[in-house]
Amino acid sequence: MKNRKFEIKTLGAGPLRQPGRKIARRAGGLLILALLPALLLAASPGRGQNLLIPMDETQRDHLKAYGLTYWALQSPRGFQAEWLLNYRGGAFVIMEAPQTRRQADLVGVSYEVLPESRLQALHELILEENMETVVLEKPPKVAVYAPPDKDPWDDAVMLALDYADIPYDQIWDPDVLAGRTFSYDWVHLHHEDFTGQFGKFYGNYHGAPWYKQKVRRFTEAARQAGFSTVSAHKLAVAKAFVEYIRAGGFLFAMCSATDTLDIALAAEGLDIIPHPIDGSPMTPGFQAKLNFSRTLVFQNFRCSTDAFEYEHSDIDVKVPNTTLSSGEYFTLFDFSAKIDTVPAMLVQCHTSRIKEFRGQTTAFRRDKVKDSVVILAKGPGPGVVKYVHGNFGQGTFTFLAGHDPEDYAHLVGEEPTELSLHKNSPGYRLILNNILFPAAKKRDRRT
Repeated sequence: MKNRKFEIKTLGAGPLRQPGRKIARRAGGLLILALLPALLLAASPGRGQNLLIPMDETQRDHLKAYGLTYWALQSPRGFQAEWLLNYRGGAFVIMEAPQTRRQADLVGVSYEVLPESRLQALHELILEENMETVVLEKPPKVAVYAPPDKDPWDDAVMLALDYADIPYDQIWDPDVLAGRTFSYDWVHLHHEDFTGQFGKFYGNYHGAPWYKQKVRRFTEAARQAGFSTVSAHKLAVAKAFVEYIRAGGFLFAMCSATDTLDIALAAEGLDIIPHPIDGSPMTPGFQAKLNFSRTLVFQNFRCSTDAFEYEHSDIDVKVPNTTLSSGEYFTLFDFSAKIDTVPAMLVQCHTSRIKEFRGQTTAFRRDKVKDSVVILAKGPGPGVVKYVHGNFGQGTFTFLAGHDPEDYAHLVGEEPTELSLHKNSPGYRLILNNILFPAAKKRDRRT
């Protein structure tokens, strides 16, 4: 029997490419175990017993399980882990050792002892089913792009990282423009407005002390960085993130950081900001001058020109307040783990239907999404997209609409979500899938 060879693909976006410019500690691709069982045994986390971390309904704390896997990758003994795609909700296998069990018990993660014979049988099952084994080799170095001063809202990714005990650095505009993003494997964009409109909060909050302080702080920061306007400053930051992706980085964004990144890129050289917000007139006819060839995900959108509308463009799907308690769901797509391995990693979950959650950008209109972008989740409702992924240059980007998976409305000024009350949150699992994604080991390509 010959070794089976699988091409690693992202549906509609071509194969995952080898990195050109090195990103520190980045794995740079995936190692798919589709070999003879004997070779699988040699590549497994340990030759003794292993721990299976189930990620189905039997798991006590799904979110801490990601942190435990990350902890195992950090081990000075050089532990590897395996991610079993489409098996028991995307289970993990890590080396069994006294400290591993102690750590799992400490953080409250369910596990099963997995003898080598059972692991071999499991690998054989995976070869025959719509499943795949991905080796996780190194813990990705993570950064969150977030302002140093506290905003009157929290960030779901920071909550997830803190709860799962996954370490990260916080970076801001000076770090991005200085090229420090290239020392990180994975970067998340905090709830941010790259168009320079201060979050489009003018209508409801232009008299609030926190909003006035934000305008002063951003204006001064732009001046110190050598830019005449906040919009020019934020555009430079947006373009720096594009270069980070091009060079091989993994970028993840939620809420308004998703659409405003592309809006800023398309509007380069144009003033799209309503006069009350920045005090200058908009470029006449700017809608027809938007350049969608510069964007990552969205196209053919129209910008909002009303300073009092809490909306940046028609990319977003507006949700009426009457649906606050309607219990709507969006649905994850089911991918072939062997063919569309990357999308399969990003949708691993113990359920395919996830409760909807709002944000300034709640969801994306399907007709505004480029054909080259992979749709990971659709709905709720027709023509609505919630979760997307794609390749650019040597790197990838993933956008998840909405602000907080466990707080449907999450208004300005609300207290942060307590994740100990949501240990099995499927929405937060999507975030943590993205954090482990860069840990995948590079697969040697055969000619």
